[in-house]
Amino acid sequence: MDEETGALTPLGTTNDLPDPSCLTLSPDGHTLYAVSETPKGTVAAYRVTDDKPELAHAPVPVGSAPTHLCLFADHILTADHGSGSITAVPLLPDGTGTLADTASGTLCHPRQRQPHAHQVQPDPTGRWVLGVDLGTDSVRVCTVEGGIPVVHSETALRPGSGPRHLAFNPNGADGSYVHVLNELAPTVTTCRWNAAEGQLEPVTETPVLPTTPDGDAYPSGIAVSPDGRFVWTATRGVDVLSVLAVEGADLRLVTTVPCGGRWPRAITYAAGTLYVANQHSGDVTWFTPDQDTGVPVRGGSIEAPAASWVVLDV
Repeated sequence: MDEETGALTPLGTTNDLPDPSCLTLSPDGHTLYAVSETPKGTVAAYRVTDDKPELAHAPVPVGSAPTHLCLFADHILTADHGSGSITAVPLLPDGTGTLADTASGTLCHPRQRQPHAHQVQPDPTGRWVLGVDLGTDSVRVCTVEGGIPVVHSETALRPGSGPRHLAFNPNGADGSYVHVLNELAPTVTTCRWNAAEGQLEPVTETPVLPTTPDGDAYPSGIAVSPDGRFVWTATRGVDVLSVLAVEGADLRLVTTVPCGGRWPRAITYAAGTLYVANQHSGDVTWFTPDQDTGVPVRGGSIEAPAASWVVLDV
């Protein structure tokens, strides 16, 4: 990554894991973790080298079709979309893992006949992990006890909204906020976050598109600017990035811009640059958001077949 422009240059490729859909790095940047979004899902640990990651050992089984993972309380946690579970994999001293137990979850929309865990995200304190469930229209606040994910509280969102991913915004005037991106709506639900109690409270819901589209429109990724002033989302089908201005507990849709490809699966913000993984066009596009308006300006792109996620060591 060019530190001044954010431009990417491919160095190497590995092909050890089928259908990797999400990545995360260890805090020291030496280990890369990936989930395989297959019916018999797995999680893999890679050693990071100069040109490509090297598989540390055989992938470890988790739930069905994992779509997200995070590091939490000396474990890898995976959100298993197919089985609706959260799987905890204890980390070993070398940064790899062995299998533990799973926790599951309920239901509303044709795609909501069962739980569909879609994301696991630690809160800024590191005390809680929030599990987003598209199938139950809810967000669960969890801990890990004895190697097992345990639900502390559950917050119901609007029926049929289909929450997919969330992002924390710590700059609320009266406390921290969490922005939850809803895949079936398509909207963002802003919630007030009480870290002391581990409680989430929905406050407002804001559309991410100016009008209701005629065809497919499935929000996928969400990111918040470091100063908390802007929220960016990606929507597949219409293939746009949305810019939302943060106004207290409210969001205001500023505009939408083309995402630079087709079917933006995820977005990542790092070091002043917004990266978009465009799955169907097979590329990663990067943008520089305007500091005053938040509107992304395209910088360039690289080929990345079936791109699904971008993680940067910065």
